[in-house]
Amino acid sequence: MTKPHVEDGLDPNRWRALLVIAIASLMVVLDASIVNIALPSAQKALHISNANRQWVVTAYSLAFGSLLLLGGRIADFVGRKKIFIIGLIGFAGASALGGIASTQALLFGARALQGAFGALLAPAALSLINVTFTIPKERARAFGVYGAISGGGAAIGLILGGTLTEYASWRWCLGVNVPIALIAVLLAIPFIHESKAEGNRSYDVPGAITATLGLVSLVYGFSQAAIKGWGRAGTYDFFILAAVLLTAFILIQTIVKNPLLPLRVLAERNRAGSYLGSLLVGTGLFAMFLFLSIYLQSFLHYSSLRSGFAFLPFSAGVIVFAGVASQLLPKVGPRPLMVTGLIAGSAGLLLLSRITPTSSYTTDVLPAMLIMSSGLALFFIPSASTGLHNSGKHDAGVASAMINTSQQIGGSLGAALLNTIAISSATAYAKGHASLGAQVQVFASVHGFTTAFKFGAGFLLAAALVAFLFINIGKDSLVESDEAVLI
Repeated sequence: MTKPHVEDGLDPNRWRALLVIAIASLMVVLDASIVNIALPSAQKALHISNANRQWVVTAYSLAFGSLLLLGGRIADFVGRKKIFIIGLIGFAGASALGGIASTQALLFGARALQGAFGALLAPAALSLINVTFTIPKERARAFGVYGAISGGGAAIGLILGGTLTEYASWRWCLGVNVPIALIAVLLAIPFIHESKAEGNRSYDVPGAITATLGLVSLVYGFSQAAIKGWGRAGTYDFFILAAVLLTAFILIQTIVKNPLLPLRVLAERNRAGSYLGSLLVGTGLFAMFLFLSIYLQSFLHYSSLRSGFAFLPFSAGVIVFAGVASQLLPKVGPRPLMVTGLIAGSAGLLLLSRITPTSSYTTDVLPAMLIMSSGLALFFIPSASTGLHNSGKHDAGVASAMINTSQQIGGSLGAALLNTIAISSATAYAKGHASLGAQVQVFASVHGFTTAFKFGAGFLLAAALVAFLFINIGKDSLVESDEAVLI
């Protein structure tokens, strides 16, 4: 197909291209919230143990987070349109595989494949917006559309996931990605213009391998701890392996010509504070969705659809207070918003830690959701700005991707760690409360969730401390962060 005629440097198909990118981005955003709603049904259908249930979340987020930086470089060098289409087709194939999975291992593998192809798709989509829209006002509008999808797509996923799980099957929560991806591919071929980056085209494959294997070893170590317990020596083998691999990754970054993560990106305190804060937020927050979805459906006996609607106030709170944060950021600067928001998020998790098997959604769950969502929105918006502070054009792409990477990796580690804490706490509670009889397992499971919520609150407080100590730029030093929209 011939390239579209570009007049005055403007692609005449740019708004059609944005529609295609929006469809693909919506699919990726939908996937996360849909899977959370479908998880209790999938766990029951495939006989997934409590210790292994977190792999439905972590298999995806680990692959996505650890390969995102490499995926961005591949898209830049091979061709953004080409990788965008490959990402779509691969994501659709992996989703179909997960939808027909007959074993938990196949489901986990499909989720990892989804993450790997998502790591190609997501940075290609952002890069395509950046190169397709050359007029600043149009680019800002395009990124605004992208941001709206990121914020609102999760809410759509909750309802769609609940509907599909209740009236069809949890398998359709994965299968629905197939028609969406194929439509996007058919539209991408005529409407998206190919582009590539010039310059050094070498890839840091050793860095990608050591980082990915190191993180997988770390998460697997937590999973083994949940099964074997912390008291056995064999539990720590994978933690030692993870330490060796992640140390090797850092050393590799100092010697290769084109490192996956140039360490200079981490050298600036505001950027480093933003990434570390995002990592801690992901660690403390992601498991909340995992446990709360199980709690609503298994203990409050909500249907899948009702459970989806029950999460909507959280999405609404994020959307509303994201607008508030955008208005306040130029007036007060990032640190007050980040610290205040994280303290509020921690308070919400602590409030949620008071739930029991007989709690009320309206009085015990909803207030905690609203407090958490409003607080976290105050963190997300300024963290995007500080994550790009003084990065310059050369490192802007890596700096932007690092915000998402740190959140995804934090989420995968948090899901594994907090799931282990929840299981260990539940086991200890059951042993000490045998007098409860047949009800002991119900109370023990919820006690495990509440313990995990308390640890999650601790991670958010640690993130608040990081923001207070690291972030020192004022309201006049903010950089444009349109390209740092969170995926």
